[in-house]
Amino acid sequence: MGGDAAAEFERLYRANVEAVTSFFARRSADPQTVADLTADTFVQVIISFGSFDPAKGTARGWVFGIARRVYAAHCEAESQHRNKLMRLAGRRELDGDQVGELLDRIDAEAAGRRLVTELSALPALHRAVVELVDIAGLRSREAASVLGVSAGAVRIRLMRARARLRSAAGADEVKVSRGDDDD
Repeated sequence: MGGDAAAEFERLYRANVEAVTSFFARRSADPQTVADLTADTFVQVIISFGSFDPAKGTARGWVFGIARRVYAAHCEAESQHRNKLMRLAGRRELDGDQVGELLDRIDAEAAGRRLVTELSALPALHRAVVELVDIAGLRSREAASVLGVSAGAVRIRLMRARARLRSAAGADEVKVSRGDDDD
């Protein structure tokens, strides 16, 4: 990676590492898993950095697309290999400060994990739209790029998903962001 590319990657990493870590902290209460998935995402970002095409979407959307694929691969591996953790005994363990920081992040995302559980009742594409727009903070256009659908389809699915969540949990229990209409 040349000097300009290294600086651009550093900017991309700094702008997205907290959001990606939060994305994984909503899906796992294990700090080691959150750290591993975050690291795996940015390894994939480095590997495919030269293939990023800004004409196809934003860098943030591209990073979240990679994070989603990393998480899907993780889930598939977990379902097929329950004993994977025992085989990976040689991995570098986190020190106490790192575990503490990740435990704080995981605690902060407890409400997010509850929402992800509630989201599991939604159809997959509706759930993905809510995760990317309302939880990860992507704009409709960015989410559309990640999912390979139009921005209009994202907005319609988002509206339907929000309505189903409000009806399932009661309008006062689910507070959903409305700030994505600025595309």
